[in-house]
Amino acid sequence: MAVCLLWGGNTEAAVPDRTDVSIIEDGIRFSESVYPYDGGLFISNYGSDKMSPRTDENKGYILYKKNGISRVVTGQDGSLHKPLGLAVKDHFLFVCDAGRLLVYDLQNQAQKPQSIDFASEGKIVNALAVDGDRLYVSVTDANSIYVLDIKDPSRLYGKVPKKWLDIPGPNGLAVKNGVLYIASIPTDFKTPGTNNVIYQVKNLSHPRAEKLVDVPGLYDGIAVADDGQTVYFSDWQTASVTAVDIGSGRRQIIYEGDGSGPADIAQADGVLYIPDLPHSRIVTIKTK
Repeated sequence: MAVCLLWGGNTEAAVPDRTDVSIIEDGIRFSESVYPYDGGLFISNYGSDKMSPRTDENKGYILYKKNGISRVVTGQDGSLHKPLGLAVKDHFLFVCDAGRLLVYDLQNQAQKPQSIDFASEGKIVNALAVDGDRLYVSVTDANSIYVLDIKDPSRLYGKVPKKWLDIPGPNGLAVKNGVLYIASIPTDFKTPGTNNVIYQVKNLSHPRAEKLVDVPGLYDGIAVADDGQTVYFSDWQTASVTAVDIGSGRRQIIYEGDGSGPADIAQADGVLYIPDLPHSRIVTIKTK
């Protein structure tokens, strides 16, 4: 979930002077989340003229980019308001949008999406992580993570998500090797508390959150390297992305952009994808 209160005006984001950094901009309009899939990239876009869409706007869309070709896969019908986190199971695309989770059949785009509602006062169903037949969903304003059985994504009507873990301001989620990683953000999106840190849950059957990084921040996205040894997380407070070695705990900032807004990041095949929300672009960094 982007921290829209922190950035405004005509700020310009710097790009590090590195050969392993590239920029994707074409077709993007306030991109909040990315999801690598089948050699390409799903990108959620607000589609508004402003970074914080009006409540009556439904201009959101999901873009898919692959081999230099872009196409809009959902949102043309006005069904999306402010799409956030993304995930894919089989040929079904899961999209967080306000207080609900929408499920689109990528093989039947004319079909109306399934909708799963959450008890969310502030309407912030935020980020997703798929682990086999289980979908983890962060609901930031409820200070909770939910779990949903997605064994058959075509039959989710009437499914009730179960509360799985209470945790302060859960935002970005990532799962790897049976461990769930969580980025926490304050529910006012501007005042970090001592519990707004980076967490890990090592036993998904009996969840208990442990601090992986104990420095408070305005944490948004989180991703895990291909080998499972490094966790990446984005922080609006420092406009940066940090890598932490799981074994040693050593941290290193790998990306800083003056005026940037690093949102719901993802990593795949040695590439880290960083949505820079205020500037309608994706920054990519080679991680190996």
